[in-house]
Amino acid sequence: MTVEPTDASTVETTQLVGRFRWDVTTHQWWWSDETFQIHGFEPGDVVPTTTLVLAHKHPDDRERFSRILRTAGATGQPFSSVHRIMDARGRERTLTVVGQGRRNEDTRRVVALEGYFVDVTDTVQTHAAAAASVSIRASAATRAPIEQAKGIVAASLDISLDEAFARLRRTSNNTNVAVREIARRIIALLPTDGSAVRVTDVLGDPGPADEGRTAG
Repeated sequence: MTVEPTDASTVETTQLVGRFRWDVTTHQWWWSDETFQIHGFEPGDVVPTTTLVLAHKHPDDRERFSRILRTAGATGQPFSSVHRIMDARGRERTLTVVGQGRRNEDTRRVVALEGYFVDVTDTVQTHAAAAASVSIRASAATRAPIEQAKGIVAASLDISLDEAFARLRRTSNNTNVAVREIARRIIALLPTDGSAVRVTDVLGDPGPADEGRTAG
């Protein structure tokens, strides 16, 4: 079974959904064909066992899932988990698992866990890529004025770009104002009449490390 988002605002991905059943008393597993596929197998390639299930969990997520399984097997309460697996082909997949216990009608003891494996790998990767793009754009938007201000300070004070950035950072530390905001203030000083830029109006008087420089 596959699930496709229908909301136009959601990421257009197809998610593979598989069913499972774990007999708490015999420890036998049943997987649907989709669950075999999620784990990188063809249906019937292997006999699913608890050992196999845990072996395919990502090492960093294995113990957490094992605890969830034990707790759900004891209480029968609904459970959910998002964790990673390494499938039979060595690919890392991200799964959402949801399920709950089934009880014996007479004894009311938990006899099985039933639920679904949902492969959300594509959705996670798509959102991660989108978030990374936003982060990169935000970083570029921040760096651009800083780089421009560095150039203005370097030219105005006749110092290197590294020294110019050090001056921006020192002003930021002294005034408790973010470097990017210092940079914007310096850019705002750019004249329209060709007159000199007085960066010291923003940076203040040269510190000891700047003595002997030209304050343009």
